[in-house]
Amino acid sequence: MHKTIVNTQPFSDQKPGTSGLRKRVAVFQQPHYLENFIQSIFSTQSPLSGGTLVLGGDGRFYNQTAIQIILRMAAANGIAHCLVGQGGLLSTPAASCVIRQHGAQGGLILSASHNPAGPSGDFGIKFNVANGGPAPEKVTQAIYAYSQTIRQYTLLEAEPINIHSLGKQHLGDMLIEVIDPVADYAALMTDQFDFAAISELLAGDFQMRFDAMHAITGPYAQAILEQRLGAQQGTVIHGTPQEDFAGQHPDPNPAHAAELVEMTQGDNAVDFAAASDGDGDRNMILGKDIFVSPSDSLAILAANANCFPAYPKGIVGVARSMPTSQAVDQVAEHKGIACYETPTGWKFFGSLLDAGAIHFCGEESFGTGSNHVREKDGLWAVLAWLNLLAVKRQSVRQIVQSHWREYGRHYYSRHDYEAIDQTCAEHLMDRLREQLPMLPQTRLADLTVAYADDFSYVDPIDHTTSSQQGIRIGFTEGSRIVYRLSGTGTVGATLRVYLERYLPPTGQHDLDIQQVLGTLATLSREIADIKQITGRERPDLIV
Repeated sequence: MHKTIVNTQPFSDQKPGTSGLRKRVAVFQQPHYLENFIQSIFSTQSPLSGGTLVLGGDGRFYNQTAIQIILRMAAANGIAHCLVGQGGLLSTPAASCVIRQHGAQGGLILSASHNPAGPSGDFGIKFNVANGGPAPEKVTQAIYAYSQTIRQYTLLEAEPINIHSLGKQHLGDMLIEVIDPVADYAALMTDQFDFAAISELLAGDFQMRFDAMHAITGPYAQAILEQRLGAQQGTVIHGTPQEDFAGQHPDPNPAHAAELVEMTQGDNAVDFAAASDGDGDRNMILGKDIFVSPSDSLAILAANANCFPAYPKGIVGVARSMPTSQAVDQVAEHKGIACYETPTGWKFFGSLLDAGAIHFCGEESFGTGSNHVREKDGLWAVLAWLNLLAVKRQSVRQIVQSHWREYGRHYYSRHDYEAIDQTCAEHLMDRLREQLPMLPQTRLADLTVAYADDFSYVDPIDHTTSSQQGIRIGFTEGSRIVYRLSGTGTVGATLRVYLERYLPPTGQHDLDIQQVLGTLATLSREIADIKQITGRERPDLIV
């Protein structure tokens, strides 16, 4: 074995987004593309030299190839120890768990999350730092800066490593340890929840289904739900990870998990259903004839935190991304705990969690989590709901409606305009920013604008500033319209428009969501001139 130095040239498009670097598989397959990005990580993150690296992904196409390249580069760049999930598999929350449990200096998660997979699909790489969370902006900026000046990378010439058998082996001076991808994470879950109570619930006539969407959470859900908690075999559907996710879109929302939604409807409906996404960090919660919005889910879990063994006295604080509905704010105010509004991206919760300022956090894009790891965690949210159902002995619908009667309901929806031309999308946002000073006190339809701004965030812990994080238009009676461009797509730009209207505890809570939000939806299109700028008459996805 010997080190090889390979000459290369920079690629201009290696700037990480909110969740690492995501591109089409064909982009990563270009000569030197993957290697340039990995070398940029190794060369800028000095703690990795002589340290421990965690490596794994969601099993999508190109994971196996990428892992072999990364192992050879890690050995050549002085990494002493690499923990690899068996078969190259690790869910995103499990990778965070392993980093924290083993005191690793960082981890590489190979995933494009909820994006489609396969040879014509997407691939992604995300670097997580020593606290187990996504790299903060100062780290991703350093990686990108290096990628723009890179001239060579280093790797070890070696035969492929067996990553399918548990155990230890060496690659040059680097120790490779192939680990059970589920074990550490499953053990952590037993500390978080009352497994005895959940097992008792599942032993009765309670019926549930969990849809792993042919992605990474299948092995985790089977091990925890069916084997440890005693759910009947077949509770986990689509539980075998596939390189192309069986041609499906592994995004846990009602549009992409229609089969699961159907199981919660009608005379033979299951009591509870849930799904997770490609890499296991998102969740969808359903009950009989009810979909629980991610915003409501976060608020309900926060309101009932003392039902979980890890939080017998409740929680100290919560945080939500700015576009997420303000439902959890009502809970925080009622309980007298801290509440933070951050930009979109789980990395912004990290400093708050590390400082002990919050215990629960969430995003409207089907992400919920706590301080047990530094990533959003789909199965954690599912287990939290099962624990809550076991304690309350009420249906999902009863729990949700009881919450609305106490705190009021935030009618909420997200309208996505996908694969818009990037230039058009940026022009739309620029025009909105130009309008902001003129909007306050303006009368629009039957609403009066109270404020209009471009959200900027100063981290209360490390005092870093993040600007232009989304445009907010708030109305005097509490409604909101929010616009932002998503950083998770790989083609063009995705314009996300968020609509929110609050009705107090005495208001009507069983109205049609889109009907309640109809005026806001119309205003959102007119204010941004969406049709004229993008050519789109309606959203591609409404959730």
